[in-house]
Amino acid sequence: MVQLIPEGLRRMVGGATALETGTREAVVLSVAAQKGGVGKTTTAVNLAYALARFHDLRVLLVDIDSQGHVASALYRLVPPTGGEGVSDILLGKKRDIFEVARPTRLDGLHVTPSDRHLNETEGIIGARIGKELLLRQASRVARTHFDAIIIDCPPNLGNLTLNALLASSHVLIPSDMSVLSLQGVHDLVDALETVRERLGHDVKLAGLLRTRVDGRNRTVNEAILEALEQDYGPQLLKTQIPVNTALAKSQLEGRAVFDYAPASTGAAAYRDLALEISWRLGLSARGGPAAASHPG
Repeated sequence: MVQLIPEGLRRMVGGATALETGTREAVVLSVAAQKGGVGKTTTAVNLAYALARFHDLRVLLVDIDSQGHVASALYRLVPPTGGEGVSDILLGKKRDIFEVARPTRLDGLHVTPSDRHLNETEGIIGARIGKELLLRQASRVARTHFDAIIIDCPPNLGNLTLNALLASSHVLIPSDMSVLSLQGVHDLVDALETVRERLGHDVKLAGLLRTRVDGRNRTVNEAILEALEQDYGPQLLKTQIPVNTALAKSQLEGRAVFDYAPASTGAAAYRDLALEISWRLGLSARGGPAAASHPG
């Protein structure tokens, strides 16, 4: 008889087992960009890895981009998993993102499985009441088990990205040194302001990250940098990510750049980013938000 009761109703009448809460209080950081090819997933993957490995944090890396590049970029670290993913959370088949989080071979780092059904899921949830709050409500338990949750967003401002923004305390925006990417930054910052004013969620900008910086393009770099400094000032991170072939090659190898080429400029830059972000977000080793020293 219980099998005939819909999942949502069964939870209301007490037929589902309660999920055990933890003792942590995660900072939730979305990595979002409106232009593809700016190193969004590369940033999410290597930042999450660095926070777990070098800062001794318990980190969950959530992939809500239907391309599933997170799992591809870390396939050597992620054991084979079943078919459950973020779609099951958004469609109510699972209650909390913690239920689909999977441990990796790096102690402290968990990821959600690749989910090729997210585009279809985004269309389905579009007609639901409170559609923009689904991920936020379904991460309540997960937030008590991790120090940091990093969300890799799709390269657009659709329902999935909106869900990520409403579930997040902070947003990190990567931008390459191009005019199109700069416009995408402006659009996303405007979206954050809309989320604050119309939806009442005070999501903060953790910083703007310059990516794919090619030292040979000095004139263009200086022009974009001037525009970023003029518009965003202290929100522009000191760290910048250079053009570095090791970053692309490490993804092909299914490993973080720290394992593939630890002496590379890409690895050094992402270690600097993890330090700067941990300071800005007040993260400390194994215990969530706390006072931290300025990275220098």
